[in-house]
Amino acid sequence: MITIDQLVKRRGSRTVLDQVGFVARPGRVTAFLGPNGAGKSSTLRILLGLDRADGGRALFGGRPYGALSEPLRMVGSMLDGSGAHRSRTARSHLAWVARSNGIPQRRVEEVLAEVGLADDARGPVAKYSLGMGQRLGIAAALLGEPETLVLDEPVNGLDPEGIRWIRGLLRDRADAGGTVLLSSHLMSEVADVADDLVVIANGRIVATGTVVDVTAGYADLEEAFFALTGVTR
Repeated sequence: MITIDQLVKRRGSRTVLDQVGFVARPGRVTAFLGPNGAGKSSTLRILLGLDRADGGRALFGGRPYGALSEPLRMVGSMLDGSGAHRSRTARSHLAWVARSNGIPQRRVEEVLAEVGLADDARGPVAKYSLGMGQRLGIAAALLGEPETLVLDEPVNGLDPEGIRWIRGLLRDRADAGGTVLLSSHLMSEVADVADDLVVIANGRIVATGTVVDVTAGYADLEEAFFALTGVTR
């Protein structure tokens, strides 16, 4: 289980995260929703040990990310796209990531096939489209066969077929008992896959619960999002 417990983050005089707290449970897809700049990426960066909180905790099964001995075997994550140097190939990038955590090299070919990049793995990442870069980032997240996935805007740049594919992947992972946490600022991209919603606006959690709970009293998820966050259409 992912536990975010009263996170506080300040940048100068500005409070980026103000007592942010929620959980993402095994067997569920939890969508972390909010407009751009609401605090989603800051929360995920603290969760993944890439930034420090000024207060609170972010834990995987009761432990911070930095305390995991082989983190990629427990948590697969994607922030800011592929994370690969533009001069490298997808295969060489994934091979390096696998070696860093003692993951068998056979997994490189397996995940390339799983994300649909097997035929494009020899070319430099610089020639990849945005959607292909997203697929590479997801491949890296899957390398260690982790039970937990943390993905920031995973459908960014994907075409309709790619969006259907990622929805199916996330659903399958959760149905197999895994924990899935994904962030998005686009409601239509998570409406068909999420079990639970966490809505953040201006660094504060404004709603949590199942999709039914959060959308109660609204026509649909999109209307609920705009009303809860104060964002104008």
